[in-house]
Amino acid sequence: MKSFFKILRYAGPYWVYALLNVVFNILSVLFSLVSFALFIPVLQMLFHQMPIPHTVPPMRMEINAIRDNFYYYTGQMLEKYGNEKMLVYIGLVIIILYFLKNLFRYLAMYFLAVVRNGVVKDLRNDLYLKILILPLSYFNEKRKGDIIARMTTDVQEVEWSIMSSLEMAFRDPITMITYLVTLFVISPSLTVFVLVLLPISGFIIGRIGKSLKRTSDKGQYKMGILLSMIEETISGLRIIKAFNAIGFADNRFRKTNEEYNRLMIKLYRKRDLASPLSEFLSACVVTIVLWYGGKLVFTPGNFLDAASFLVYLGIFSQLMPPAKAITQAFYNIQKGAASVDRIEQVLGEPEVIEEKPDAIEKKDFHGEIEYRNVNFSYIDDPVLKSINLVIPKGRTIAIVGPSGGGKSTMVDLLPRFYDCIGGGIFIDGIDIRDLVIRDLRGLMGIVSQETILFNDTVLSNIAFGMENISEEEVIAAAKVANAHEFIEKMPMGYNTNIGDRGTKLSGGQRQRLSIARAVLRNPPILILDEATSALDTESERLVQQALENLMRNRTSVVIAHRLSTIQFADEIIVLQSGSLVERGTHSFLLEKNGVYRKLYELQLFV
Repeated sequence: MKSFFKILRYAGPYWVYALLNVVFNILSVLFSLVSFALFIPVLQMLFHQMPIPHTVPPMRMEINAIRDNFYYYTGQMLEKYGNEKMLVYIGLVIIILYFLKNLFRYLAMYFLAVVRNGVVKDLRNDLYLKILILPLSYFNEKRKGDIIARMTTDVQEVEWSIMSSLEMAFRDPITMITYLVTLFVISPSLTVFVLVLLPISGFIIGRIGKSLKRTSDKGQYKMGILLSMIEETISGLRIIKAFNAIGFADNRFRKTNEEYNRLMIKLYRKRDLASPLSEFLSACVVTIVLWYGGKLVFTPGNFLDAASFLVYLGIFSQLMPPAKAITQAFYNIQKGAASVDRIEQVLGEPEVIEEKPDAIEKKDFHGEIEYRNVNFSYIDDPVLKSINLVIPKGRTIAIVGPSGGGKSTMVDLLPRFYDCIGGGIFIDGIDIRDLVIRDLRGLMGIVSQETILFNDTVLSNIAFGMENISEEEVIAAAKVANAHEFIEKMPMGYNTNIGDRGTKLSGGQRQRLSIARAVLRNPPILILDEATSALDTESERLVQQALENLMRNRTSVVIAHRLSTIQFADEIIVLQSGSLVERGTHSFLLEKNGVYRKLYELQLFV
């Protein structure tokens, strides 16, 4: 039940609707009880087990006075209209009462719908925001499919398993308590006997519920693996086909899917046991109550008469459906508890890149960027070791070196995708950890080797993340990026959809859209991470020209594998095994005859 209360805290903003649900549920239960209460005096008078009162009792706002008045007027109607007509009138009243009962029940569910769907909506919103906030390192360690599973199948499981049980939380306990109080009034001894039986059946149900949660947890984990495999297959379909691995991929998926299938069969068999088991236990309880209650009726001097016992059985029969509903809801909650735990794992992840409460706002860049004794590691092995570097405003700095030397990590620290574990990075003398994160990243434009585009129009991709941007501004940015010419030739121009990840475009076209996006942002600091390494010669020429347009009058940090593209840099930094081993201009580093010259000669040889 802890999982249920974890989710229930999201119901706070909807407390008015929850209160209305409770009020209408109480009214529904009261009208149900009143309809049963009508039977007692009528049956007792019809069976001559109590005399028809002829003295008008005093009318006071007390339970006994209200009951006596009800008995008196019921008796008078019975004498006036006779047995048959009286039964017709009572029947009509009961129909009206049941109509009101079910009307209030519908109104209760009407307002509960807002609570139920609102909680799931807020849960999904919180998950999405958390994913946006979590550091990139979190996604390096997790399967993307598993994260998608937590946002989709796990949230859906919460919606169907736990939120469907809100009815149990707001209605069934009220119903049971009201009915039990009424049963106590009719026969305390028989009701105490019933309360001894109910915990026994509850214990049996609870044992199966714990097993259900374990199986559900395994099933949700396996679904995460399945979604990961689907996502990886779609992303790597070209390689799967090229290496004739269709059979291999298919067999791997079928094996995992079969394991998931077996788990779900086991899960549904346990869950489906809830209803028949609770019904069987209910039948056992009713049989025992019937035996014990009949014994009380036949015992001389007992306060329970036949008419009251019949009404008692009627109310008790109405007690069983909410009891069964609570049992079914308990099973559902146990099944959904595993999903709640998986969602809570994501929501509970620490936000490694945190913004200080008194963070400094910074909208412009005037002086220099400084890496001051920066150290960084992902797990244990150090990736950057004691990096010291000053980048004055307006300068272009190129970072080169062998693969795995820490080049991408060094630039990823600048917009705080990660935080250094030693030393610090300063902009205009202010530690970037002291700045408002949005302001810090607003100073930068990033063009990466892997072009990130979205399944949207050209216009929306260039203006991504920016508001109140006119089409003229987008066109101007596209012209700077050498992208306007090919965009105009597209079927709908700037309103053409470019497909998933821009698959309708060539590599050079995608990269030029990415550059146009950076141009439109007009950042004072530019980060280029191997922006031309995956392009053909013609595309590289166009992109390189666009980059030169973009870098003009900006502070630029460029990572490049092709050393021919960064010879213009004001300073070249050489990283090897996480250490800054060389620095200087292109000609100076060639004369030094060190790591840079070896890299340059290797590329000339190739």
